[in-house]
Amino acid sequence: MTAPVNLLDFDLEGLAAYCETLGEKRFRATQLFRWIHQRGGSDFGQMSDLAKSLREKLAGAAHVTALPVLSQHASRDGTIKWLFDVGGGNAVEAVFIPEDDRGTLCISSQAGCAVGCRFCSTGHQGFSRNLGTGEIVAQLWFAEHFLRRHLQTGERVISNVVMMGMGEPLQNYDRLAPALRTMLDDHGYGLSRRRVTVSTSGVVPMMDRLAQDCPVALAVSLHAPSDALRDALVPLNRKYPLAELLAACTRYLAHAPRDFITFEYCMLDGVNDQPEHARTLIELVRAHAASGLRCKFNLIPFNPFPASGLLRSPAPRVQAFAKALNDAGIVTTVRKTRGDDIDAACGQLAGDVRDRTRVAERMARQRSVVLHPVPAGAARAPTPAS
Repeated sequence: MTAPVNLLDFDLEGLAAYCETLGEKRFRATQLFRWIHQRGGSDFGQMSDLAKSLREKLAGAAHVTALPVLSQHASRDGTIKWLFDVGGGNAVEAVFIPEDDRGTLCISSQAGCAVGCRFCSTGHQGFSRNLGTGEIVAQLWFAEHFLRRHLQTGERVISNVVMMGMGEPLQNYDRLAPALRTMLDDHGYGLSRRRVTVSTSGVVPMMDRLAQDCPVALAVSLHAPSDALRDALVPLNRKYPLAELLAACTRYLAHAPRDFITFEYCMLDGVNDQPEHARTLIELVRAHAASGLRCKFNLIPFNPFPASGLLRSPAPRVQAFAKALNDAGIVTTVRKTRGDDIDAACGQLAGDVRDRTRVAERMARQRSVVLHPVPAGAARAPTPAS
């Protein structure tokens, strides 16, 4: 006897292949896919246009099951955060952010994160495991149909999805790609490629693969204008330094649904927010613009947490930094923080993740690093053993 399968694990092609194993034709998979994702159906007995024989087969072999909700918190600004149980003492978070012209859902791709960025609460918790495709999709499936019931509407509520929750999406690529296809499928959620965004700290080979397989909007966590500084803030930079990362961004543009890459830049007091950092950043962008790089910057006010040892840049300094970039012809915005009162803002998603990467030890070593660029021509430090 095989265990029942969760149909949230399948994109449409996967569901069609599964239905074939049950002796059913492809159009049955399309009907089933619509019931699950467009209508939020989980009871096969109520899927009235499916053949009775198929409903009976599914009842014994499959299920549609969301992640258990551990908690739900609503912010004064309308933001909602859910904490989902993914087993083994681990939990992940998803956040819904309502706007006048859109509804955005921020989704997690891993329980924890192995990248270990200095300014990210999730990174300080360490890495536990990758989420399955169904666990990624389940966050959207639950949120969309919960919100429809809550708002008493039959219309689609979530218009945008950003893979900016817990984890590095491109380090879970094989599970991410089918989830993205489900989000984009007209028989599923029908989201535009321009309205689905994958945020990455710079996993260059997987950026190239995403461009070929499922190009959606891309946001890159940059956070520093030099390799020396980015090595300390985003350890992955030691493997894929800025020159390689920005070249990959330029390649991605040939396939992207938007004509620019969004660079995220978390503003850290005294670390990466000085006038000289802005000047170096402008020089970096201009150098790669000659090769075809087009970009926009999103400056993110840092959300402090005790273990980071970092502080938020003062608002006037953030505005001055934005003005310097805008004056140089680089489109730059400052992200409005949302959900602060429920710890739902960028970099605060931590959940209940076990430390399986000796993160405390690694972060203690990193605290000894001086977060300033090394002199020109100085050798870069070797990557520490993990």
